[in-house]
Order: sequence, then C-alpha cells, then structure tokens
Amino acid sequence: VRPLGYVAMMPPALPYPLALVYVSGVIEIALGIGVLIPRLTRLAAWGLVALLIAVYPANLYHALSGGIRHPELPAVFANPVMAWVRLPFQFLFIAWAWWYTRPTTTD
Repeated sequence: VRPLGYVAMMPPALPYPLALVYVSGVIEIALGIGVLIPRLTRLAAWGLVALLIAVYPANLYHALSGGIRHPELPAVFANPVMAWVRLPFQFLFIAWAWWYTRPTTTD
C-alpha cells in the first residue's frame, strides 16, 4: 500500500521498478495464501523460494547503498548495519520455504 519506499530499494538497472514492486507484492500475497492450502503448499513454497531469490538483488543493493531513507519506509531501513544484517536472514527464509517443498506423508 506504500510502494514508493520499496521502489527506492530497487537497483537502478531494473526496468519499471514500480511495476516490479506491485507484481512482487501480489505474488508474495498469493504464494503466502497458497502455502496455507494443503493442495498448493509445495507449489507455493517453490514459488516463495524463487521469489526470495529474485528479490535478493534489491536487498543487496539496499545494503550496498548504506540503507535507504524514504518517508514510506520504517526508520530501520535507513540503518546501514540493519541493511547488512537482513541479508543472511534472506537465506534463512529461503531454507524455511524450501522446507515446505518436501513431500508430506499424505502426498
């Protein structure tokens, strides 16, 4: 609902940053709902793995930029240390999503 702050985090080389923010947000919501539906959990989890990998360049750009100050972003996004601390968590979230790609006993 406040996309311009996230547009500021986008690497300048990416085209149509506002559209990418909207598309990634819609995909994130859809996949989040998908993991709650047992029939779709594995597929949605693979989608989340792909999404988390796809948005990593923006997080890396954010860290390399020393944090992003924007009125639509929480103050923590302006903290350069926190920008670097976020990066390893992305891998934790990828692993967490990957965990749900495994077949269950009902599959």
